[in-house]
Order: sequence, then structure tokens, then C-alpha cells
Amino acid sequence: MSAAKRSPPFRAEHVGSLLRPEALVQKRYDVAAGKATQAELTPFEDKSVEEVIKLQKDCGFHAVSSGEYTRHMFWGTFFEELNGMKELQLGVLKGYDSSMFRDYAPDVKSFMEAKEIPNAVTVCTGKISHPGKSSNEREVELLKKLVPESEWKNIKITLISPSWYHFRYRNGRSYPKDVYANDEEYFEDVSKAYQEELKILHGLGIRNIQIDDPNLAYFCSDAMLAGWKADEGNDKTADEMFDAYVKFYNKCFERPSDMHIGIHLCRGNYVGSRHFSEGAYDLIAKKLFQDLNVDTYYLEYDTPRAGGFEPLTHLPKNKNVVLGVITSKFPKLEDKDEMISRVQQAADFIAKGSNQSREEALDRVCVSPQCGFASHAEGNALGYEDMRKKLQLVRSIADAVWPGQP
Repeated sequence: MSAAKRSPPFRAEHVGSLLRPEALVQKRYDVAAGKATQAELTPFEDKSVEEVIKLQKDCGFHAVSSGEYTRHMFWGTFFEELNGMKELQLGVLKGYDSSMFRDYAPDVKSFMEAKEIPNAVTVCTGKISHPGKSSNEREVELLKKLVPESEWKNIKITLISPSWYHFRYRNGRSYPKDVYANDEEYFEDVSKAYQEELKILHGLGIRNIQIDDPNLAYFCSDAMLAGWKADEGNDKTADEMFDAYVKFYNKCFERPSDMHIGIHLCRGNYVGSRHFSEGAYDLIAKKLFQDLNVDTYYLEYDTPRAGGFEPLTHLPKNKNVVLGVITSKFPKLEDKDEMISRVQQAADFIAKGSNQSREEALDRVCVSPQCGFASHAEGNALGYEDMRKKLQLVRSIADAVWPGQP
């Protein structure tokens, strides 16, 4: 990526969600409790998004997001607003029971150990189709109003992974059997809905999409894999399921040639800076990097739980990686020189796999926090100024490694 290029991914990146102002969080809870109206919430959202765009600009970032301030949770309402999907009241399983969940799925396991119902209960009740209007339209239009038209292509819109409401439910429980006979039929309709969403967003001027995906990283977890193997209800091995997901995702991500798609492999980002899963990328790296049709991978590399950089030897020459070497979970600042060294180490593995020099490999590398700062409403265990310093550190590392590049 040359210094003049102004397309994502940029050398300094973030993963979309940013800490929400307390007033915004409280107002949204007031709306949920019936103490305020959506009309009263909207001005809080508008003002907060305007301020967080300024923060991103002040920190030297070229890709801008809304901070996900128009959402309560990172996954938004894409699935919830599809025809054929129904969101149940949080904590209430009407006509369902907890046995429908994979109790070995890392996030579900964590909730059940805490004796909590999984944090979102949305189920398929009929044939799935796109309603014809994007659930992200308000977010898009607000961002377009707040940045120059020349920068619309840099706006980052995040979408939940296609398998979000498939992986967490046991085999055959993601949909009624009288609606879909098997996963393939379900995947086909979800794919069409994603394709329509991308088409609509493209028509609105959006060119930069990030898929937030916890599920693929779960296939790196030994505990999850052991649970999968012990589940007698599965009709696919974990490897076969991963392959099916890659094929499914590729169908979902069919898109115009000028639309950039990145995928963030998340290991969990919950209240109190909790994570849910561990495991190196080695088990999935080759298929992930070579078979999945995305342009960029946003990878968590802030702690040893993600393993080393060796799997990056499988990264093809036409794809990028954003190294999440800065944690978004805690306030302590990383050592800048150490992080620069880590970026260079990663580039050496990429170079080895591609038979390139370090400098050539670095052309496909960027740097970011490892995850969002507030995937869920309350955010991680750090303050707003801590977040600012983290973003400034990311920019400083990028300036040192790639002088003069965005």
C-alpha cells in the first residue's frame, strides 16, 4: 500500500467499537425500561457520534466508525430485522429450553457457568429473507452527514458474522425442521440476505465492511473442540463444520469488486474485559487465510492466548493482516518499541511464507487494538482517556513503521 493510497485497511486501524459516554448508555437503558423514548435517545446518539468521529480524527485515524454508538451491542440488529428471525425478550426463553445451546461454545459456557441465559436469544421462526432496508441505514446516514463525501469510502460499518445464530445452537436447533431441512438450506437464505445487505450498503456509498466473528476463533480452542467431539448430536466433525462455514461465508460475502471486506476474529470481549476462548491460529490458519474470500484479517495478538505469528506464513500475497498487538481491555500502555519489534517479527513470518523481504511483507501489515473497546454497552475496564492514549499509541507505532502513510 503506497503512501498515497487512501483505501482500507490503513496502517493505523481500530476494530469499530469505542467506549460510549455514560449519558448515552444510561439513556439507552432508560428507553429499554420505558422511562424515555427513542426520540429522546436520538440526539444523544447524534452528539456522541459526532464527538467520537472527532476523537478518531484527532488521533490520526483515516477509517472512521460510529463507535457503534447507534447500537447497544456489537452485533447490531441485522439478524433481528430479517424476515423469519425473532428476537426473544432477554433472559426469557418462551417455548425453548437451555438444552438448545451448545454448552461447550466458549461464550455460552461462560454464561451458563455464571448461571446466566446467553446474552442474546434470537431464533429462526420462518423462511429467512432480507426486508429490503438495511438495519444499518441510520448509522450510515449519520456518518455520511458528519464526514466529507470524499471520505465516505473510508467509513467502516461492522456486521455480525453469518454464523452468529447458528454456532451457539446445537445441531438442528438453529431453525425449525419444517422450515429448513438442513444447514445447507438455512445457509442459502442467510447468504442471500447478506448479499442484499452488502448491495444496499454499497448503494449508500459504503466501501469498507468489517465482519465481527467470534465463532471461527472458537475452532482454535481445545476445550471447544473436545466438547464438539463429545456432542453425539453433531453430524459433522469440527473440521467439516469449519469447512462448511468457510463455504457459507464466501457465499455471503459475494460483493462488488470495489468493496473491502475484513474479518475480525474475536476471542471474546465482555463486561469486565472478559474473554471467552484461547488457542493459537495454527489449527485454522491455512483454510482461514487461503480459502476465505476476504481482503483483510483483524487478528488478536495482545496476549499469548492467541499463540505466535507462525500461522501468518499462510497469508497469501493478495491479502492483508491487521495485528491487534495493543490490548483494548486494560489501561496499561504497551511499550512502543516492543510493539514495533512485534510487528516486524510478524512481517518476517509473512515474508518467509511468501518468499519476500520484510519490507515487502510489511506492505500487507497494519496495526490496531486487539478488539473493540466496547463491544457491549458498558465497555471494557478502562476509561475514555485511557482509550485515547491507546489509539494514539497505535498511530505512533504506525508512523514509526510506515512513515508518512495513513
